[in-house]
Amino acid sequence: MECPRGPQTVDELDEWLSRPSPQAVATLAAHDGDLLVLGAGGKMGPTLARMARRATDAAGVRRRVIAASRFSNSGLRQQLESWGVETIACDLLDDQAVAALPPAPNVIFMSGLKFGATSNPALTWAMNCYVPALVCRQFRHSRIVVFSSGNVYGLVPADSTGSRETDPPEPLGEYAITVLGRERMFEHFSRTLGVQVATLRLNYATELRYGVLVDLAQDVWAERPVDLAVPTVNVIWQADANAMTLAALAHATAPSRIINLAGPEMLRVREVAETFGQRLNKPVRFAGAEGRTAYLNDGRAGYPLLGEVHVTAAEMIAWIADWVARGGPSLGKPTHFQVRSGKY
Repeated sequence: MECPRGPQTVDELDEWLSRPSPQAVATLAAHDGDLLVLGAGGKMGPTLARMARRATDAAGVRRRVIAASRFSNSGLRQQLESWGVETIACDLLDDQAVAALPPAPNVIFMSGLKFGATSNPALTWAMNCYVPALVCRQFRHSRIVVFSSGNVYGLVPADSTGSRETDPPEPLGEYAITVLGRERMFEHFSRTLGVQVATLRLNYATELRYGVLVDLAQDVWAERPVDLAVPTVNVIWQADANAMTLAALAHATAPSRIINLAGPEMLRVREVAETFGQRLNKPVRFAGAEGRTAYLNDGRAGYPLLGEVHVTAAEMIAWIADWVARGGPSLGKPTHFQVRSGKY
């Protein structure tokens, strides 16, 4: 059965990605106070901030939704403000700038460094471990939802259901180690200062301009060989991830808690590429033998807390194929999901 039509323009896509779920609306109705998104200039931050604004309006409550970022892209800042999101230019490595941020009972922490971690490990440690300490001290009385990564678990069998929250972390490489360091900073201050924290280990947010499925579609479209080193992936539609993030504000605790944020389907890279080949009418070539392990995240324990996933992998694949075939824009930021060494 053919999937429903997906977004056709960037404006329509941003509208879809920022539609709040009923659970997101209920969460923001139940928790008073302003909401501050730290590191809002990344791939997910703008539509998450817009969703928070829309959920707040739908809940009929008064709240400032504030996005803080360095905002090297002035157009993004203007776009957020056109959506009713206040913006603050802030370098989170600057302790005085962090101290000047407005108090907010609800904080979403999205800041971090991944790509370039190997070439600049000192900055990686500063961004991923020092900044969380500054934020915890400044917002010790807030509820904080923290973005982490499924990479902290390490590689698991490719035919498994993925890592669970109770599995011990086995980070590989400077990036994953410092992401675990981020978690430990929030955990420490949650235990010592009573900061309420929910940590979300994410694998992998996807929309039409960015994500693992976009990487595969672009390889097929360009007739490049598809790397099979990481043979299985699981992804989640970014709107679902945004809505579940807002719902996580209701589950921030002291000591902190960990929740996996991931789609329910384990996708074979080979089969996804072949499906793109059929939809794009392109031949598909593969490179290397299929690996036996992958970064996989079991998100099932989070669904009763954060809400269900509403967009299937089949829908994402159909929408992305249509987008790529029509020449839709890309963010130009490959995920490098095929990397097995932990070096980014």
